[in-house]
Amino acid sequence: MTRIVTALADISQPYDAVFCDLWGCLHDGVEPFPAAVTALRQFRAGGGRVILLTNAPRPSRYVIEALDRMGVARDAWDAVISSGDATQDALFSGAVGRRIWHLGPDKDDGIFTEVPPQWADAAPIERVALDDADAILCTGPFDELTEKPDDYRARFLLAKTRGLPMLCANPDIVVDMGEKRIWCAGALAELYEQMGGKALYFGKPHPPIYDMAMRKLSELGGAGEGRVLAIGDGIGTDVAGAAGEGMDVLFITAGLSAAEFGPDPDQPDPALLDAWLAGQKQAPTYAAARLR
Repeated sequence: MTRIVTALADISQPYDAVFCDLWGCLHDGVEPFPAAVTALRQFRAGGGRVILLTNAPRPSRYVIEALDRMGVARDAWDAVISSGDATQDALFSGAVGRRIWHLGPDKDDGIFTEVPPQWADAAPIERVALDDADAILCTGPFDELTEKPDDYRARFLLAKTRGLPMLCANPDIVVDMGEKRIWCAGALAELYEQMGGKALYFGKPHPPIYDMAMRKLSELGGAGEGRVLAIGDGIGTDVAGAAGEGMDVLFITAGLSAAEFGPDPDQPDPALLDAWLAGQKQAPTYAAARLR
């Protein structure tokens, strides 16, 4: 059974490190959650290491800049690993060719321009029109505030007919930006697969981002066996990913699925939580309304 807790400090003693999600846990896309920042700072003050593990489809440098703009204290974390970082390894290695149609907003252009040092000598990636592409790199809709997956059916039919693989740089289906829920790259990749296309994923819950995070944790001093705790509000990403990696996980209930657990996001109904988790076929180690 999932144990409901009130604070990270109540369960942190057995863990050397946490892999913490961002959206829905540390911030809402607009403002940081002060209690969550404080919880991570306290964990680090006690000797723990914090890696922020995000499905943002951009190199981590841009994620860090966004955190700075929001006012998230730098002493709340040790490193940031993004789905964009993991996707770049596949992109610059030429896993799907070098002529790429980018489906996503301009703010994600850094995935092309911010070349990782290890790929500095790789052949350049050429951004081309869909008709000329070897593959699609999807970081989200072109206009995430107004568009939905169905808007791309015609283009996906053309891409599927041509046999183009899609690199999905963000497996999230939706995310909440303040009060607005927006579609993410994962929803577009899901539609592409439903239409018969092939999609490759690099963020949570898939192994590449965890492999990268574990390498970074090793550089920071490592962690004992079973002593990494994942934290997140995505049942299909954070929780499923942690389960796949054999990690304990703290599920944040007041995030994406808050409406499933009763009228008060700060007081999840245990019976509703247990029934919903059973339906999702997931059993997180712990659950808390919010990270604090």
